[in-house]
Amino acid sequence: MTKANWNFPTAIKFGPGRIAELPEILKEAGITKPLLVTDAGLVNLPVTQNTIALLKDAGMPVGVFADVKPNPISANVEAGIKQLREGGHDGVIAFGGGSGLDAAKVIAFMAGQTRPMWDFEDIGDWWTRADPAGILPIIAVPTTAGTGSEVGRAGVITDETTHTKKVIFHPLMMPKVVIADPELTVGMPAFITIGTGMDALAHCLEAYCAPGYHPMADGIAVEGIRLVLENLPKVVANPSDLVARGHMMSAAAMGATAFQKGLGAIHALSHPVGALYDTHHGMTNAVFMPYVLIVNKAAIEARIGRLAGYLGLSPTFEAFQHAVIGLRLRLDVPHTLAEFNVDSARRELIGDMAIVDPTAGGNPIKLTKELALEIFDRAMEGRV
Repeated sequence: MTKANWNFPTAIKFGPGRIAELPEILKEAGITKPLLVTDAGLVNLPVTQNTIALLKDAGMPVGVFADVKPNPISANVEAGIKQLREGGHDGVIAFGGGSGLDAAKVIAFMAGQTRPMWDFEDIGDWWTRADPAGILPIIAVPTTAGTGSEVGRAGVITDETTHTKKVIFHPLMMPKVVIADPELTVGMPAFITIGTGMDALAHCLEAYCAPGYHPMADGIAVEGIRLVLENLPKVVANPSDLVARGHMMSAAAMGATAFQKGLGAIHALSHPVGALYDTHHGMTNAVFMPYVLIVNKAAIEARIGRLAGYLGLSPTFEAFQHAVIGLRLRLDVPHTLAEFNVDSARRELIGDMAIVDPTAGGNPIKLTKELALEIFDRAMEGRV
């Protein structure tokens, strides 16, 4: 594969084997004693242990914090901040999938803050409350191709007291450098590969469908969708296909770059379901995807038709919807929430939470509680 250096939206070192550059990249960022933050399921795998060994062999003392849940909670962040401060760490390596990356970025952000974390939720100009001098530099190393958190300026953390996902934001949470090495994704379980890949697709698709004028985001999203549809099945069929894995890593970063335009009802419903039932975020997005498409059809039909044409399909909404459902079937994505062990017991609460989720405003049609519950019911019943 061709290697390349990108600066959109941040510096990206892309290509197989580039994890070897991590010690030098840390030095260039002024980090001498990093804290590597990852999740509990990843910390003991070879991909993580080899990276830790790489740093130690380079003579760089590194701490490890891995008490991060698949849907990170505030207690995880607080424990990470405590370890970072007590260890005298001067920077953070955000290592892993979306959960590890999000938690790591918020830990680095909160390192020198005195106010509570929720004071920096992504509401209005709340980010200006932060002390910029207290934010430590971040180097991001994704090991999945999904969230694109490595190129984002925010982290999603669950408030366990209210079971709601909240977005913590600051411009300086953007990692200084990203190492996008597709070799690091090879050992991921198929479920994670599929779920994170569908997350990348959801990011690109919702960004493309969000209202407003942002042709740069639209263009990035359209190509990201093509990369996922063509390469996710290849990766699942042949986990060692580094070319396809590289394309998936690109699509993940593209989705997170594009969704500065907005997201929508897929995420607005996935967030409360994930917070209440602890489901995998990307796979939950995948379940909701065709049901959100169908209820938004009146607002996005022409746009989706253009997308379908670009993808080499018949230029119709129906052709693209068929492609999405076909991809889900091919990858054994659950067709209903019920197959995902979600029930209707908290249906009303999910509707209430969805319409106030930060992503709800990007839906092409105003997401009312009635519409949110219609989507939920469709997803429970499998009614496209």
